[in-house]
Amino acid sequence: MTAYFVTATGTDIGKTFVTAGLIRHLRAHKQKASALKPIVSGFDLATAALSDPGVLLEALGDPVVPETLDRVSPWRFAAPLSPDMAAAREGRAIDFDALLRLCREGAAVQGGTMFIEGVGGIMVPLDRRHTVLDWMAELGLPLVVVTGSYLGTISHTLTALDVLARRNLRVAGLVVNESPTDIPLAETMAVLARFAPNVPMAGLVRHKRAVDGAAEFAGLWRMISGSGD
Repeated sequence: MTAYFVTATGTDIGKTFVTAGLIRHLRAHKQKASALKPIVSGFDLATAALSDPGVLLEALGDPVVPETLDRVSPWRFAAPLSPDMAAAREGRAIDFDALLRLCREGAAVQGGTMFIEGVGGIMVPLDRRHTVLDWMAELGLPLVVVTGSYLGTISHTLTALDVLARRNLRVAGLVVNESPTDIPLAETMAVLARFAPNVPMAGLVRHKRAVDGAAEFAGLWRMISGSGD
């Protein structure tokens, strides 16, 4: 199985929007896709369908029920905090070794494409010692890095790319996800391209309906995978 890790420059940037869009694209072209978002905070079972794992399950064509939620997001926490803080509120902790096993076992399944979606930004703490960056470094998967077009994103994005390069992590694609701002998406992308000329980059316009962005996700997949499909 081909596997990618989807991360971002911060929280609420659009990781799930991008991951779900890629899943829908692959399934629309009769290709197998699977997903894990092992850790999620701010989770409420009453609104599970609107949560990140709920959105991913919908894209996969699976029901949003306790069994599928356990499969996709086994570490779910109620408090909208960093995972280490949210877990502590519940007297729990994330087992980093178990997290790695879950991801490696998922990525080892034959056939299709697996997306492993992180939580928050690249340096979000998971426990007392590990961050999302440590998680990505241990897995060593190609990355899909999602950023926005908001004021400040250029510094955030270039900082993130520098940190990832220092850990020898390969960015398969940088996705500039349109933010609710007056700053033109194309101008943000042009500046980023000037400072990160070797990073594959694509922009995504926020559409009201997922189907409206089908062509953009097709192009995004071609960029990330290096395929013509």
